Amino acid sequence: MARQTDATDEQIAIKGTRDGVSVTIGQGPWPELMARLAGRLEATRDFFKGARVLMDVGARTVSAAELQQAAQLLAGHGMSLVSVISTNAETQEAGRQAGLGLVLPQPALADNQVKTLPFVEGILLRRTLRSGQVARHEGHVAIIGDVNAGAEIIAGGDVIVWGKVRGIVHAGAGGDENAVVCALYLAPTQLRIGPYIARAPEGRAMRPRGPEKAYIRDGAIVVEPWQAQG
Repeated sequence: MARQTDATDEQIAIKGTRDGVSVTIGQGPWPELMARLAGRLEATRDFFKGARVLMDVGARTVSAAELQQAAQLLAGHGMSLVSVISTNAETQEAGRQAGLGLVLPQPALADNQVKTLPFVEGILLRRTLRSGQVARHEGHVAIIGDVNAGAEIIAGGDVIVWGKVRGIVHAGAGGDENAVVCALYLAPTQLRIGPYIARAPEGRAMRPRGPEKAYIRDGAIVVEPWQAQG
């Protein structure tokens, strides 16, 4: 007998990605959707255990308490909710209150719309990223604040931090070897640009003396003083 399709099945989409698991939540009452999500996770018990989750809630309004409910549900299955995708200002603020990373989707262009500038959108976050928090965006990421150890930035473009970097930074995550990472204090536990990766030297005696810039040169990540161009 053919299985009938439940419309609610289409409101919960779960898929694995290179960086973890993407969970898309459709429209409908939040409690019902969480119950449906619980059922989906129960049916795939242990399959996504240990995964970091990026939850896409679209334009709907979700409170901090509802996001925390989702985080607790995922935690019960060994998963951690680290970031939220939302175009809703109230939901974005709720995500900040819940201590989650925030991703702002790039608006799609109309078929007849043409980009007239070589332009990559980005986001600006006025906050400190604490351990376990992730800032992820397909374009550039700029942060006014610190990136603490255990925090992470993943950007398709450049990463600019007006503060201290002690966490993990990945610029040019889509493979852009021209991306750069700049910070007032650059001491990451791991630094990636495109496909290249570097780790902080063990027992590094010297602390950064000032702002620094990291980029790819001759197939390796190099770090040099970040200075204004004359």
